[in-house]
Amino acid sequence: MKIKFVTLNIWEGGRLIDNIVSFIKKENPDIIAMQEVYDGKDPSFDKNFRSVEEFGKNLDYPYYFFAAALLDTRSIGDIEKGNAIFSKFPIVEKDVAFFDIPYGKFNEEKATSWEFEPRNMIHAGVNVKRSMIDVFNVHGIWGENGRDNKRRLKMGNIIVEKVKNKENVILAGDFNILPNTETIQNIEKYLANVFKNDLTSSFNMKHKDKAGYATSVVDMIFVSHNIKVLDYYCPRVDLSDHLPLVCILDI
Repeated sequence: MKIKFVTLNIWEGGRLIDNIVSFIKKENPDIIAMQEVYDGKDPSFDKNFRSVEEFGKNLDYPYYFFAAALLDTRSIGDIEKGNAIFSKFPIVEKDVAFFDIPYGKFNEEKATSWEFEPRNMIHAGVNVKRSMIDVFNVHGIWGENGRDNKRRLKMGNIIVEKVKNKENVILAGDFNILPNTETIQNIEKYLANVFKNDLTSSFNMKHKDKAGYATSVVDMIFVSHNIKVLDYYCPRVDLSDHLPLVCILDI
């Protein structure tokens, strides 16, 4: 069974949400993992603060799972923010794991550091033609650099414990840590890193002004070793301050 998978940090709920919708329609993936998704309920909010509603209205994905990592207490009102998985196939299992800081309030507008912002990993068990695929979507712990620290190593251990005994795993997201770290190497003991050593950066430099982003890879896709990777690519498109990752898998 061939499936197309996409992961993207959509940048504050989708600052360029119309571009994202057009891209998804063109690529037509079977499963999408998104980070920085907003689930605002007030129709007066801008579209990026109502990302769940906008994607539901404009894209053809009958199954989705959104789980908030935090309640953003911004001036326009309180809005839940987190990760989402959209699927053309039934989602039959759902769960959430927080890395260290639990769900709580966080003001994105006033923040000068996101180091202690709640971050989570969501899991969707997707039923694809009688096969179960376990999709994990990560928004990793933020920091000024992409190196290992105690919290990130713990994050990696939490991820490993969730994925290591499962058969058909897709693990993806914005890990906020570089590939050549112990945190990522521990994950690679159990899963194959699809883009390993093939990317210079996973950021869209149109929206980044610090030179370090041009050589930083923090967005990744991992799959179980029994899953065959037929193709993978990173389109240079203007959707977000991150670039999307796309892969075609045979499961």
